[in-house]
Amino acid sequence: MALTILEYEEQIAPTDRLSNDTLTPVLLGLFGEVGSIMATSKKLHREGEAFIAYLAAVEEEFGDALWYLCAICRRIGEPLDQIINDACKGEGTISMTVASLHLSAPIAKVHKFQNLEVIDVLLKELGLKAANLLNAEIGQADLRARVVEFTAAYLKAVQSSNVPFGKIVRSNLDKATGRFIPSDTSMLPKFDHAFSDDESLPNKFEIEIQERPNGKSYLRWKGVFIGDPLSDNIGDPDGYRFHDVFHFAHAAILHWSPTFRALIRHKRKSDPDIDEAQDSGRAIVIEEGLSAYIFSCSKELNFFEGQSTISFDILKTVSNFVRGYEVERCPLYLWEQAIIQGYDVFRQIKKNNGGVVVGDKAKRTVTYRPLS
Repeated sequence: MALTILEYEEQIAPTDRLSNDTLTPVLLGLFGEVGSIMATSKKLHREGEAFIAYLAAVEEEFGDALWYLCAICRRIGEPLDQIINDACKGEGTISMTVASLHLSAPIAKVHKFQNLEVIDVLLKELGLKAANLLNAEIGQADLRARVVEFTAAYLKAVQSSNVPFGKIVRSNLDKATGRFIPSDTSMLPKFDHAFSDDESLPNKFEIEIQERPNGKSYLRWKGVFIGDPLSDNIGDPDGYRFHDVFHFAHAAILHWSPTFRALIRHKRKSDPDIDEAQDSGRAIVIEEGLSAYIFSCSKELNFFEGQSTISFDILKTVSNFVRGYEVERCPLYLWEQAIIQGYDVFRQIKKNNGGVVVGDKAKRTVTYRPLS
């Protein structure tokens, strides 16, 4: 369904955690996103189909810039809806009346910019208008006019990007709310609801992890050894031999882990399509690669010790990793919980050279217990 700018403003507001006392962090964020728009859009138009995979990146960068623009409007007390309307006035724009897809409004006005310059000129103008905003302060007399000028340059760049503005708005709203606003737990995905117990990830599980004198890590579930013994496979030992903890965290919190399914032989073979697309070797490689990437990031941050949040850049990379797989339906805040809880257990396992990982899908938790 179509989304109005007013609806976007209202629903995106709770995701704004920045200070209301100053514009500086918001302006810096906007300037950074404009730089990303300029780089990505230029590549798209220069390389054409060879760069087609970056259409999603263009959409995301424009969406992130819109988030910051909305945050600026919020701080100066100006509705984004009105700022956009003002930006679409004047010479070079035309308005058309169209049949609306919005249930409560059968008619809508569509604004279009005519005779646009080439993309190089439009991106340069966007950068200049962003720089003009960078030195602004709350209360400055011409601040609103600067915001309108930037918005006009932004919308012209959007039009030239060939990415629908409605798609930009919707995807940014979904991403931001998925990152910061917990969903109703009843609405979270449950990938095993149509499958029997022997094709489902266990609702509750306890996995023993123990390091032997040979330096390798062994897993045991229900008294049976599963998987292969693991070492760190690196010159400087870092504890990666215990990385299966992360798969168990994915299983308990995201209700997803093709690696854990393979370990306990609970693939969903009764549905060949799901078995092939979601539980196959490629899905396992995706999860293993994702775990290795996050682990590499975590080593520079003391394995996330003392952290209650995860960098948005890491979470966005996670989102890109799992695109096309069922787990992409999980909001980013749920991924954040899986990472935070998984690394809390990992640090204890690493410190004690073993322990018991306790998973609970109903509570979406993973915890640590010492070995008996």
